[in-house]
Amino acid sequence: MSEFKTASMENRSSGSPSFTQGLNVGGADVTSGHAMSEYYTGATEPSSPANGAFWWNGTDLHQYINGKFRILDVTRAPSWFGGRGIFAGGKYSSNFRNNIEYITIDTPSNSTDFGDLTVARRDFSGCSSGSRGVFASGESSSNTFTDIMDYITIATPGNATDFGNLLAVGRWVAGCSNGTRGVFFGGSTTSYAKLNTIQYITIASAGNAIDFGDLTTATSQGAACGDGTKGVFGGGQVSSYVNTIEYVTVASTGNATDFGDLTVARQALASTANKTRGLFAGGDSGSSSNVIDYITIASTGNATDFGDLSTNRGNIGGACASSTRAVFGPGSSSGFNTMDYVTIATTSNATDFGDLIMNTEGNRAACAGD
Repeated sequence: MSEFKTASMENRSSGSPSFTQGLNVGGADVTSGHAMSEYYTGATEPSSPANGAFWWNGTDLHQYINGKFRILDVTRAPSWFGGRGIFAGGKYSSNFRNNIEYITIDTPSNSTDFGDLTVARRDFSGCSSGSRGVFASGESSSNTFTDIMDYITIATPGNATDFGNLLAVGRWVAGCSNGTRGVFFGGSTTSYAKLNTIQYITIASAGNAIDFGDLTTATSQGAACGDGTKGVFGGGQVSSYVNTIEYVTVASTGNATDFGDLTVARQALASTANKTRGLFAGGDSGSSSNVIDYITIASTGNATDFGDLSTNRGNIGGACASSTRAVFGPGSSSGFNTMDYVTIATTSNATDFGDLIMNTEGNRAACAGD
């Protein structure tokens, strides 16, 4: 018959028993097989965690595993952000780019080559399921627009593969996703007519886009982001620069609804989001802008000033995000390859992140995942 022996046991009505002389199970100290982990709370990522440490940032529970905090989910839902950021395409001088590059969003550094797009192009957009990134539309040569979509597996560097086609040939569509469905807003036709079209894809299944509904006004050169429920489209050009923000529920179909206004009317801006906050940055408001705005996506209303980019960035080269950090690509007034970053939960000016391999001055597409 087994025996249980202890020198003393302390009874605490407010908590669990304290075994003051330790506790052995099967002849071994219980702590030898169960690491006692650190635990942190707060919006700012802990600076020197031990391997296995937990961190609750108010939205997600993370654990520090092999040099990186990773979100812990009992059942992992598809996401539209992640630890790896992707920047694709663009144009510099007369050269249309087909290059794809990647970064680790939580580690400032220069980018690394990922592979090539199926078609070199600029002024297009991306979205992600967390594992797959899709790029749509763009200008593929001077005044030649495309309806092409291609995709990559974000964890595996390599060339893009054909995904399908948009509803029409165009340029300057703006994309976002809820991790399952990608949505593309507005854009311009080959005759530069503005589009009010909203279209969608199922990211896991290659195929052509399907009609979703309409924007309140035909708009080109806006930017989009989402929180997993709403897809939000802001800024752009109608007959002049606009500051309007509108939204859809990504999992359904239907026309867009007014959300609020940006702090500054502008086109050719970039947007990205985590589960709570959406950011809109840079663009052209008559001259290149360094403005960063933010919204709380679950609550409609006007945008609030977040801070400034390190330089003015017209035709900004896309944006991507992890759960805590956003990275913004270069623009036409920023040295052409420099990236900036911010901590999404904390309003502030942006900080230098590193450099992309290729100089670009036309809008790039960006997305993120793992």
